[in-house]
Amino acid sequence: MPHPANPNILILGGTTEANALARALVARGLNATYSYAGRVETPRPQPLPTRIGGFGGVEGLSAYIRDKAVTHVIDATHPFAAQMSRNAVAACAQTGTALAALVRPPWQARAGDRWQHVADIAGAVGALAGPAKRVFLAVGRLHLDEFAAQPQHRYLLRLVDEPQHIPLPDADVVVARGPFSLEDDIALMTQHEIQLVVSKNAGGSGARAKIDAARELGLPALMIDRPVLPAREECATPDQVLDWLAHSGVNLGV
Repeated sequence: MPHPANPNILILGGTTEANALARALVARGLNATYSYAGRVETPRPQPLPTRIGGFGGVEGLSAYIRDKAVTHVIDATHPFAAQMSRNAVAACAQTGTALAALVRPPWQARAGDRWQHVADIAGAVGALAGPAKRVFLAVGRLHLDEFAAQPQHRYLLRLVDEPQHIPLPDADVVVARGPFSLEDDIALMTQHEIQLVVSKNAGGSGARAKIDAARELGLPALMIDRPVLPAREECATPDQVLDWLAHSGVNLGV
């Protein structure tokens, strides 16, 4: 495996923070690869060599790390990409590879927020039992089948890609990619007469507008808490990742 002074960095990406980190590594002339999970049809182009698709679990990621002589793994996946994050912890432990996670801080409730916390998607589905409402379901396309268990609601879905199948009998679909503004989300939620917002606690600024809009409109929000992950080194910003790399012996150049 190369000496850390000549690192070969793997970014597990797909987030705004991962994109910023990629730019920072390029600016310092560091050797790195950006990996997308492949869940979005048109991922943003990156200034680094890019791979798309899964690795094949812990063993597949371990094999990739060995085959490519990866020295450092940066897990900058979405806070709810729990399986990928668990795989990264296990694979880096198996291969003796340095691992840090670039994790945006979760949102914290502010004065005026009306949050009901649930532990996971199943908890959110259960909490939707009851009379029909107009629900802004902002959880992405991968979980829509689970919410089919509560078909009585009229759902507003905002998705990055046009869906091939909507399992909800009464749904309006908006195809758009963030970041979104407070003014636009207030207008969207007013237009659709939304009564409840369902959201993962993703953190960051790009998707926060809907939470701020709910507060401005006096609407309740069903907040899905983050999954519990194994202990690992965590950084809140790309600069903190650079500091971590420097402390591990990487020459940052610039």
